[in-house]
Amino acid sequence: MAKYIIKRILWMIPVMLGVIFIVFTITYLSPGDPVLLIIGATNYTPESYAAKAAQLGLDKGYWEQLFTYLFNLITKLDMGKSYLTSIPVAQELASRITVSMRLNFLGILLMMAVGLPCGMISALKQYSALDMGLTSISLIMAAMPSFVLALLCALLFGVILKWLPITGLTTWKHWILPIFCSAGGGIAVYTRMTRTTMLEVIRQDYIRTARAKGLKEGVVVRRHALKNCLIPLTTVVGAFVATIFSGSIIVETIFNIRGMGLYLVGGITGRDYPIVNGTVFIISLLVCTVNLCVDIAYSFIDPRIKAQFISPKKKAKLVSELVQAQEVAE
Repeated sequence: MAKYIIKRILWMIPVMLGVIFIVFTITYLSPGDPVLLIIGATNYTPESYAAKAAQLGLDKGYWEQLFTYLFNLITKLDMGKSYLTSIPVAQELASRITVSMRLNFLGILLMMAVGLPCGMISALKQYSALDMGLTSISLIMAAMPSFVLALLCALLFGVILKWLPITGLTTWKHWILPIFCSAGGGIAVYTRMTRTTMLEVIRQDYIRTARAKGLKEGVVVRRHALKNCLIPLTTVVGAFVATIFSGSIIVETIFNIRGMGLYLVGGITGRDYPIVNGTVFIISLLVCTVNLCVDIAYSFIDPRIKAQFISPKKKAKLVSELVQAQEVAE
């Protein structure tokens, strides 16, 4: 088990290095000059431009900037300072990461809490009116972009009906619309995935055997069908983490939430490249960590994965115990 976890952790290193390289290259090659944007066209002189570029470290070449950024990040966890405010990016992200993580993980929990039972009901009531209704709603929500859903919800519940606030996170009511809009697409995907997987599982022979033994339908679904559905459904959760983190950028901007998403948008519009590099790095690290947790969960859900990393001695012992059990049974 420890070998499996270490292997997955080591895989994160090249992924994170690749993310840093790609994002840094994109920001470096992006059109526009952050130095000129800071000093302004009216105050521009060659001397002031050169001094500001040297202060920000932008007078160096691409490779020197990249290696300096990597060295500071790896050795000091230093993501640089904002070009505009001179506030360390790590300090600013530390004050915003809690809000974004809470919003995103509550969205994931809502996705599972709503999508799982809806998908199970839809599968167990196949071709019924309830199944048709849930399938139609999930298809509509899956086809709707997160920014459209957020704008419609803000317009309906915040402006027209005035039931819920649409800016900030002051009270528990402020969390309702952002969490729902973050999880909306995930609920639709999770519902459809659960329905498809459950329909495949409940037609297997071991489900017929369980029913033939006289077990109640609820016991058959919980103990036999649902357990075998967990692996593909866990995969959906891991795959949707990146989507929900990227979607939170739009949600935080629309609902004016002081999180990493709003911070990233400000960095992009202001060509504040340390903000962009640092925020994308943290989001990528969170996504990789969640996927690591999903991979670890596989080993508990699927015994075949856990068996791949059992030592030869333990495998031989398990085989001998199984042979002895069969001999006793005979």
